[in-house]
Amino acid sequence: MEKKYIYLVFTKTGTWLSRAIATFSDMKYVHASISFDETFTKMYSFGRKNPNNPFSGGFVEENLKGGVYKKFTDARCLIYKVKVTPLQYDSLKHELSKFQNEADKYHYNLLGLLGAKFGIPLKRKHHYFCSQFVSEILINSKVYDIDKEPELIAPDDLYSMENLELLYEGFITLYEHQPEILPMPQVLKSPALL
Repeated sequence: MEKKYIYLVFTKTGTWLSRAIATFSDMKYVHASISFDETFTKMYSFGRKNPNNPFSGGFVEENLKGGVYKKFTDARCLIYKVKVTPLQYDSLKHELSKFQNEADKYHYNLLGLLGAKFGIPLKRKHHYFCSQFVSEILINSKVYDIDKEPELIAPDDLYSMENLELLYEGFITLYEHQPEILPMPQVLKSPALL
């Protein structure tokens, strides 16, 4: 069976929202994204649509080496690789496409974020915060099993997922994608040469 992987990327930048969340919680990483790309040039989440405008939030495609991550050079990250079945992988892609196809309809769920802090799930149509989005598509694709509603899931709740394999933790600027090194094929000698 073909191996499929997704990646969960947890970050902490210097944005005002990132600092505010860190102040009122004990989370080391306050933002969650999902990626199907091991170079992390395409990660998906809910956050700033424009790195220079903190008030334009919604569904975003992020790049670990660009946008808000380039703006805040001391940003840190935690990256996990997650093995999934081909069926789960296809389901995740399908769930993601729902957001991609109607990206302009979606907005950042700031009220929901505040509700989560007080244990009150606030589900609002077309509104998500980062870990709500990531957990919902993981739950819908049968990758993540938890007895919590997505509206109450914080980034650090996602650490309880099965099949997490740590890839990297540290400053984003120091992360370098290392392609998987495959073993050298064995050369079989012809019997005539023996």
